[in-house]
Amino acid sequence: MKIKMQKSIFLILLLLCISCADESAEIISVTVSNPLDISRSFETVEIDISDVDLNENSLEVVDVETKEVIISQIVDYSPIGDVNKVLLFQPEIAANGKSTFKINLIEKKEIDSSLIRCYSRFVPERTDDYAWENNRVAFRTFGPVAQKMVEDGVKGGTLTSGIDAWLKRVEYPIINKWYERGVIEKGAYHKDIGEGLDNFHVGVSRGVGGIAVKTDSSYAVSKNFTTWKTITTGPIRTSFILDYEDWDAKGNVISEKKHISLDYGQNLTRYYIKLKGTDKVSVGLTSHKKDGEVSTDKDEGWMSYWEPFDDSELGQGVVMANPEGITAFNNYLTDKKDESNLYVQSNISGFIEYYAGFGWKKSGQFESKEDWNKYLALFSKCLENPLQVTVLQSSN
Repeated sequence: MKIKMQKSIFLILLLLCISCADESAEIISVTVSNPLDISRSFETVEIDISDVDLNENSLEVVDVETKEVIISQIVDYSPIGDVNKVLLFQPEIAANGKSTFKINLIEKKEIDSSLIRCYSRFVPERTDDYAWENNRVAFRTFGPVAQKMVEDGVKGGTLTSGIDAWLKRVEYPIINKWYERGVIEKGAYHKDIGEGLDNFHVGVSRGVGGIAVKTDSSYAVSKNFTTWKTITTGPIRTSFILDYEDWDAKGNVISEKKHISLDYGQNLTRYYIKLKGTDKVSVGLTSHKKDGEVSTDKDEGWMSYWEPFDDSELGQGVVMANPEGITAFNNYLTDKKDESNLYVQSNISGFIEYYAGFGWKKSGQFESKEDWNKYLALFSKCLENPLQVTVLQSSN
């Protein structure tokens, strides 16, 4: 049955409904505190909402002072065996500041696709890549079909567990656009038409943050990923899992599973890698033409490789989540094709966690090696001093 009513009556009832919802919708109130004397932004806060019964509803985050609704994202890790469900948002917190946020239960809404800047997917139309991006950077790595093509002598394959970089210089997503161009014209994304391009050669190198195990004077590495699983895409984070076939490191059988995620506003991808068969792992950055400048800081836990790059310059970097585990840096140079890499080696106990990425001068994000190294040092400082979250109240 359809009910007709005058517009003014409808607005009064709507306002009453909103008022009632506002009074009852709040489920949690939290404060976010900044322990550093620098302002913080583009850092993701995670709230465990495993015990919240959404019942087909959703959540919104509201700044108590400004009344602004903050962009947020719910991530459910249960499909990959983790028990927690988390709410993500990125507050702006002043130096030594503190802000309070209400988390409200709201009616589930259709996600605005224009907000999906953190994105990843399996790409069967380009053999079997897995690609991921945010508003600043993009990456890809390679699957079993590409590996088999190389092993069978079929042209067009790729055999590497290295991480390839796609040098974008626009805020909007480019993965689907570039692959679509590549279907129409082979190799089209190797040309810059104003958005950036793929001119980063990875080969068998570690690319931007691939891992290896040192064996005497050389390094053993895995092959391509064997299976993949996308966990989430969204305005704040994209996250996925890659599995690898067991590989040999001079008689030691290594097993490897990568949980990879990339957050909005960051140039560095997070890697949480579970490993068996070794108690030491090296993370690498490809040296390309071996004409770059190396910078390392063991105490802060980062390394950098800044190099001339075609008509611009490029910085690669790794920030370790546990600087205390670092045992050595090694600028490993060899005449073997694509095997020269800058490495940081770390002790591990079943897993390694680190962040790896790049900054392209032509994107306008970084002007010099000094700018890039400052970014890595600040990233490390913020990792060591995360935003502090306190739950103030809950209706449960």
